[in-house]
Amino acid sequence: MDSTAKKPLPLGVTNGSWDTEDSLELYQVPHWGKHYFSINAAGHVVVRPDGSPDREIDLYEVVEGLRQRDLTTPVVVRFSDILRHRLSRLQKAFAQAIAENDYKNRYTAVFPIKVNQQRLVVEEVYRYGKEFGFGLEAGSKPELLAVMALTEDAPERMIVCNGFKDDSYIEAVILATKLGRTIIPVIENFEELALVLKHAQKYQVRPRIGVRVKLASEGAGRWRDSAGEKSKFGLFVTEILDLVKVLKANNMLDCLELVHCHPGSQLQDIRKVKDAINELAHVYAELKLMGAGLKYIDVGGGLGVDYDGSGTNFESSMNYTMNEYASDVVYRIGSVCNARGIDHPVIVSESGRATAAHHSVLVFNALGSSCLDKFRISDRIEDEYSGDKDELPQPVLDLFEAYRTISERRLVECYHDALQAREQALQMFNLGLLSLEFRGLTERLYWATCAKIRDYCRKLERVPEELEGLELILSDTYFCNFSVFQSLPDSWAIDQLFPIMPIHRLDEKPTRNGVLADITCDSDGKIDRFVSQREVKRTLELHELKPGEEYYLAAFLVGAYQETLGDLHNLFGDTHVVHIRLHDEGGWWIEEIVKGDTAGEVLSYMQYDVERLFPQFARDCERAVREGRMTLAESQALRRFYEWELNGYTYLEG
Repeated sequence: MDSTAKKPLPLGVTNGSWDTEDSLELYQVPHWGKHYFSINAAGHVVVRPDGSPDREIDLYEVVEGLRQRDLTTPVVVRFSDILRHRLSRLQKAFAQAIAENDYKNRYTAVFPIKVNQQRLVVEEVYRYGKEFGFGLEAGSKPELLAVMALTEDAPERMIVCNGFKDDSYIEAVILATKLGRTIIPVIENFEELALVLKHAQKYQVRPRIGVRVKLASEGAGRWRDSAGEKSKFGLFVTEILDLVKVLKANNMLDCLELVHCHPGSQLQDIRKVKDAINELAHVYAELKLMGAGLKYIDVGGGLGVDYDGSGTNFESSMNYTMNEYASDVVYRIGSVCNARGIDHPVIVSESGRATAAHHSVLVFNALGSSCLDKFRISDRIEDEYSGDKDELPQPVLDLFEAYRTISERRLVECYHDALQAREQALQMFNLGLLSLEFRGLTERLYWATCAKIRDYCRKLERVPEELEGLELILSDTYFCNFSVFQSLPDSWAIDQLFPIMPIHRLDEKPTRNGVLADITCDSDGKIDRFVSQREVKRTLELHELKPGEEYYLAAFLVGAYQETLGDLHNLFGDTHVVHIRLHDEGGWWIEEIVKGDTAGEVLSYMQYDVERLFPQFARDCERAVREGRMTLAESQALRRFYEWELNGYTYLEG
C-alpha cells in the first residue's frame, strides 16, 4: 500500500473532517473494486459497469428506486454490463497474450453454468459471448438440458460436458452431434469410453471426444485437494494410454480432439497455474505425437477473484492479474508445442468465477443493533445504588474502584482488576449469594469499565497486548435483514471473505465497530470476518443507526456460486433479483425483475399443501369466535395477517 496515501483515523478519534476519500481507503474499495465500484460526492457507492468514471450508477439511488416499486431489501442487484465487460476483458487478455507470444491459434472460453445457473445470467453470458465465439460447459444432466436448448442458434460454439455421465447422458451427447452441435464429452472415468464407443457405433457418428488428465501438480488454497493425484475427476496417465489403445483399435484416435485438466478453483498462487499448464501442455504434445486428432487444450477453471484486494497469495485473493494469467497460459502452451514441433491448439478456459463474481451485489438493511458499551455510570456510587452502601458486596465495590481509577498508566491493571471482580461476582451469584439487582450493577460496571479503557487505548500509539482484543469484545452486533445460509453460503461454509460496506453515508465518519448477524435462528448466522489489506478484520466500521432511517449495507462480488448454493434454513427463500443496465442517454433502467420466494412457495418446497393451510387456520379462528375466546374483529385481523404473509416475502418488510 502507498505509504503516502491518506489513512483514516481510528474510530473514536477525529480531526473534525471526513470525506469520501477516507471511506474509499477505509473499505479498500479501489483494491477489490477493480474500477467497477467507487463512492460519489454524495457519499453513495457507485457502480461503473465498464470501469469508466463517466458512466456510473448510484447504488443507493437504485435501492431507493426499487423500494418505491415495492421491492424491499434484501435484494440481489445484477449489473449486466459488468458481465459483458468481464467477458470482453477475458478475451482481450488472451488476445494480447496471443499477439505478444506469436501464438498461432486462437482462444475461446466456455462458461461453466454451475457457477451461476440462473437462466437470466446464463442467457446473458451466452448473448454477450457471441462476438467472441464463447460457449458453455455442463456438469450434469439438468445442466446439459439447459445448454442444449440455449445453443440452437450457434452450432459452432463449443459445449464441453464434464462430470459423471451415464448411458442416457452419453447417448444424448452423441445425438446432439447430429444436430450440428460442437459438443465434446470429456471422459472423466474409463468406463465412460465404452459408452461413447457404443453410441457412436449405434448412430454412425464420429464424435468429438475429450479426456481429463489427473495432474500430478497440486492445487492451492481451499480447493487444493480438487487437483493432484487424489482429485475426484480425471484419468491417470496409464489410463489415458489405455484409452489411446482402445480408440486406435476402433479407428477413432482422430476423434480425440480435446485434452482437459482441473488445476483447482480460486487459484491464489500463479506458480500453481504455471505448473499445471506446463504439465498439461506436455501431455497434449505427447498425445498429439501419438496420432491423436487433438485440436483443443482446455486449461479448466482456476482463474481467481481478488476478494480482499490485497493481491497476495491468500485464499481470498490472488497474486497475479488476468493479463498475467493469460500470458502464462499462452506462453507455456506455445513453448511446449514449439519445442515438440507441433501446431498450436485452440486454448479453452472455464473461467466462471472470474466472469460472474463482480456483476452481482447483495443489498440488505440493518434492523437494529446491540451495543455493549451503551452502559454509562457515574463516578459516584450513590448515583448507581440508592440503598445502604454497606450492603454492596466487595466485588461490586472493587469494580467501581477499577472504573473510577482508570488512567493511561493503569489501563492494564484496571482491566485485570475488573476481570477478577466480575468473576468473583458471578461465582457469588451462582452460589445464591448475590441478588439479581447486584448482578445487573456488576454487568453495568464491568462493561462501562471496558469501554472507558478502550477509549483510552484508541488514543495510544501502541496498545498493550492484553488490551488488543477489547475492540472485538466491545463490538456491536448489527442485526441485518438477510440469511447468510441463503445469500452468502460460502461465508458460513468455508469462511470465504466478501467485501462488505455501507452503500451510503460514506461522507460521514463511521463511529461504531460491529459484526453482522442475520435473521435466522442460528448462532452461525453471522459475519465476523471482513476484508483488509493486511489481515482479516474481525469487525466492520459502521455508522450509528438513526431512528426512522434505513441503513443499507452491501456484500460485493457475490455473482459466483452464492445463489445456487444457498439453502432454505429457517425457510428464508430466494431474495428479489433485479437486472440493472446503463442507459445510453445516461442514468439506469431495470431490465428484469425476479420476485423473491413467498412464504407459501417455500412451504410448498417442504411438501406442505399450501392450499389447505389457510382454510385449516380459518376454521380454528371461527371456533375461537364461536367459543368467545376472540372477537370477530380479532379473528379477521389474524386471518388477514395469515393470508397476506402466505403470499408475502419471506424476509422482514417493516
